Amino acid sequence: MIDLKACPLWLYRLLPFLRWWPKVSPITLKADALAAFSGALIVLPQAVAFATIAGLPPEYGLYAAMVPAIVAALWGSSWHLVSGPTTAISIVVFASISPLAEPGSPQFIGLVLTLTFLAGLIQLAMGLARLGTLVNFISHTVIIGFTAGAAILIAASQIKNFFGIDMPRGAHFHEVLIQFGSHIPDIQPWVLAVGLITLAAGMLARRYVKKLPYMIVAMVVGGAAAAVINARYGAEATGIRTVGALAASFPPLSLPDSSLTAIKQTLFPAMVIAILALTEAVAIARSIAALSDQRIDSNQEFVGQGLANMAGSFFSGYAGSGSFNRSAVNYTSGARTPLAAALSAVFLLVIVLLVAPLAAYLPVASMAAILFIVAWNLIDFHHIGEIIRHHKRERIILALTFIGTLVDLEKGIFLGILVSLLFYLYRTSRPSIRELVPIAANRDNPRRKFAADTRDNPSCPQMAILRVEGSIFFGAVEYIQQHFRNIDEADPHKKHLLLTARAIGIIDLSGAELLAKEAIRRQKMGGGLYLVGVQPDLCEMLRRSGKVDAIGEAQIFRNKGTAIQSIYSRLDSEICRNCTARIFHECHITLPDGTPREAGE
Repeated sequence: MIDLKACPLWLYRLLPFLRWWPKVSPITLKADALAAFSGALIVLPQAVAFATIAGLPPEYGLYAAMVPAIVAALWGSSWHLVSGPTTAISIVVFASISPLAEPGSPQFIGLVLTLTFLAGLIQLAMGLARLGTLVNFISHTVIIGFTAGAAILIAASQIKNFFGIDMPRGAHFHEVLIQFGSHIPDIQPWVLAVGLITLAAGMLARRYVKKLPYMIVAMVVGGAAAAVINARYGAEATGIRTVGALAASFPPLSLPDSSLTAIKQTLFPAMVIAILALTEAVAIARSIAALSDQRIDSNQEFVGQGLANMAGSFFSGYAGSGSFNRSAVNYTSGARTPLAAALSAVFLLVIVLLVAPLAAYLPVASMAAILFIVAWNLIDFHHIGEIIRHHKRERIILALTFIGTLVDLEKGIFLGILVSLLFYLYRTSRPSIRELVPIAANRDNPRRKFAADTRDNPSCPQMAILRVEGSIFFGAVEYIQQHFRNIDEADPHKKHLLLTARAIGIIDLSGAELLAKEAIRRQKMGGGLYLVGVQPDLCEMLRRSGKVDAIGEAQIFRNKGTAIQSIYSRLDSEICRNCTARIFHECHITLPDGTPREAGE
């Protein structure tokens, strides 16, 4: 028997499930099995709905929740994340492949499998390259805007099924609205009635029957309503179509289309799906980990998601990611190890084998109604309202991402990411620079407490004290340099500048050159640049760039008290003699040249 405690580190990286496998016991196995059964009941209607969104036969959604869920659980880092088909990924799959092939056709399925394999390959490569921190650069606002836009597109794609009208596939959002307006007279009343009944049942079940999955309740009610209507008037007269019986079988082996044409057509959408799926998975894993007190390895999660999608493409599954609903249920149901997520796939297979024939009674209009509810639940009205009311820049990011998603789903998220990064660069290129003055009441305090309020505390007429909060890098150099120059341009007597450097983050070569040039400029003016509270990174950059000599070792101080004592002796005594501010303790004892202050002076 292998001693798992003695396993080398490389084996843990290759087979990460060895880390938690020793924790499996009869007690944890029972808890995991109960959580897995609950997850299987939830994913059954969701998987069918998501496959419909993706333009695939319903069973493909079930396949995507089987093998990929097992692989992601074994090779991921989260103990509670459950992977499989998701709404946002499904709508991207449909939007990407529907212009290239008829949804549901063999060609469409082949391209989807290729898309899934490439997305998994990209995710795996990113994980092996240790690029897990990249998801931190995708802001929450971008995800909210993209998800809201995707929700609208989901609802728009189901209008024809909900109202029973004939509309062209793959139309843009505005074209769908125009087409719907022109086809209002063609609405089939019995199809609409089934859709409305399903919609009402789903909404009521979601609110009042919380012990049962609302999708299952809605499906049963919608199917029963359709059966009664068809029995009374006949299926030909009502126009009510059904989904058809699901294939009750193990996930069949499949082979992605490996032709150069297919790869070219699906490579860019695969990149979109890879980034979106990883963002979803890591965000969900971290949110659950915050509750379970677990540390998430983003790089390992990338690897797990990549392997899951690659494996899914060979077992008739399409691209997926982590599911918040199923992961939350998995955690709240008492799952103890990732084995719960793997067992949920096994239970799902058993349930599918038992209930697959019943899908023949599920109306297409009911499926559309369920997707309307799914789309509505995707829109985060609370956070959207907060952003609109309180955050001006985030409001712009939200609007551009949302509109961009409606116009072009694949590029909408990249537009949001680009705009959010531009705003981030703008903010970092304009670090907070505040003028500080000693607090009058603490003038004799050796710790020299400063304040940023210059209205109640006068400033020194010969020296400015600034605090830079942020990074001094190439993008911020011009802004900081202008701020430095504004000081002596506004008051030529302020030839000395003390810079408190404790809040300075990153400094690059351009930042070091800025400080050196400013020091030389002020020396020529008869003043100087002084640094206090220098952090190790700043000190190291100044030394490596050779700028310490330009600034001067004697101009760098450990604390404010030592700095002010040294700088005070370099000030102009005549200006100090007539100064009434006298903000420093030294001002009340002697002049800078050492002449004692006379009593009452």
